[in-house]
Amino acid sequence: MIVAAALCPSPPLLATKLTGRADILPDLRTACTAATRHLLAATPDVIAVVGAAQETATWNPDGRLDLSAYAPLAGGHGKPGLPLALGIGALLLDEAGYAGPRILHAIDESASPADCLRLGRDLAAAAPRVALLAVGDGSTRRGPAAPGYLDERAIPFDDAVQQAVRVGDMVALGGLDPDLARDLMATGRAAWQVLAGAFTGARPATEITYAADPFGVAYLVATLT
Repeated sequence: MIVAAALCPSPPLLATKLTGRADILPDLRTACTAATRHLLAATPDVIAVVGAAQETATWNPDGRLDLSAYAPLAGGHGKPGLPLALGIGALLLDEAGYAGPRILHAIDESASPADCLRLGRDLAAAAPRVALLAVGDGSTRRGPAAPGYLDERAIPFDDAVQQAVRVGDMVALGGLDPDLARDLMATGRAAWQVLAGAFTGARPATEITYAADPFGVAYLVATLT
């Protein structure tokens, strides 16, 4: 049964080994740390991390993000690197001091909403008390300087996601258009719909603790109970 969940984005800059002493996006870091601790406070039997990747698959729970892929001087860890979203999720759990059982499950970034919802239901049934960390970004096309340049559909899309999360509307979250999300380069879509599946039949209490678009990318942090 799902007892708690959190949404966090996946910028590599959340890894302090990449930023050194530079205090980059401190408000985002603080929000992600608090959201992860929210999961631990629910005393789950297992924490599942879900994020988009090239294919749907489970990964070794001991896996970590290979930072050398983003900054050669950061160094690797001698193990195959996780997909970015799962790697950031694992990093957040490590930094929160979580040493319990974890499930690292990638979802194909082009997976249908039905497949995402089904995976969410499966993960929620993985243990009597399951916490879920859904990792991914909103649109990356919120301005001329954004990675995907400007798309006028980006802000309405992100606003709809934020509103669905704010009121705990899992039906709306599960109904996001995957084609529009792909056009807007919103990597979080599949993970958010997995989360919606985990809360099937429920309307969780939610709190949004961060919503901004540094670098023209929509980052959303929220907790759900």
